[in-house]
Amino acid sequence: MAESAVISTAGLSKTYGSGDGQVMALDQLSLTVNQGEIFGYLGPNGAGKTTTIKLLLDLIRPTAGDAKLFGMDARENSVEIHRRIGFLPAELELWGGRSGHQVIQYVASIHGDSSRIVKSAAEIADRLDLDTSRRVRDYSSGNKRKLGIVLAMMHGPELLILDEPTNGLDPLVQQTFHEMMLEYRDKGKTVFLSSHILSEVQTICERVGILRDGDLKAVETVDELTQVDFNWIDIHFKERPPERMIQRLRDGDIASDISTHDKSVHLRLRGDFDPLMRVISDAYVVGLQVQEPTLEDIFLAFYSDDEEGR
Repeated sequence: MAESAVISTAGLSKTYGSGDGQVMALDQLSLTVNQGEIFGYLGPNGAGKTTTIKLLLDLIRPTAGDAKLFGMDARENSVEIHRRIGFLPAELELWGGRSGHQVIQYVASIHGDSSRIVKSAAEIADRLDLDTSRRVRDYSSGNKRKLGIVLAMMHGPELLILDEPTNGLDPLVQQTFHEMMLEYRDKGKTVFLSSHILSEVQTICERVGILRDGDLKAVETVDELTQVDFNWIDIHFKERPPERMIQRLRDGDIASDISTHDKSVHLRLRGDFDPLMRVISDAYVVGLQVQEPTLEDIFLAFYSDDEEGR
């Protein structure tokens, strides 16, 4: 299938406030998301992910630049665009006194062909293990999230725009959700998924855009993003480690960000473990823990000015 842009932006910017109090929420975003892909939009909280989504949906207006969905201007053709998409916001407000099924019926009636859509909703709810007979106000945060996913998907849209979709979902439901997204992609449809959870995009995305402080740092494949060659290491010794050992780690360019506390050492290890093991081989090691870098660690390593740790 030839690639075609489902989402495209050019110089898209959003500034809040005025004068000295101006805050740049999104700065000159130029991005393309192709048909038939699950595109991960990554960044820490406050990076500008939700602002981007609101601009795509014409919920707020840009300060500069433009956005197109299905080749149509996001502002001028917003009604037609909204018919073709499913949207899950980060904060979902629903009618607390109605049951999940009543909410589904109401939203289905807006889309039209409500009997087909309600049937589709029941199938999705069943996969997510959601009891739609209960009132929304009695739902847990996870069940509210499930209902939001049902409402976004039930009419079979061409594009899903999902803002932090798995917040509050237990691991088994997250796995089911990931399977559903892959099935959706295999039908030639498109998913734009905002997240701050690296493991989520590693599971289902091939390409990701990385946003920080409103600035798109890069668009990479997941494989390229995770080629960060370091781990955080905690080593616990029987005795307080000698200073000469710590100095050898520093001098040998084996580790960085080294800190000591009594009989423990915390460090960032670059590359293979063998040089580290050789340096500490004369000491009695009680325990050793390895922690993979967090998403923020990867941001800092991947985009640091001196590219240290990459």
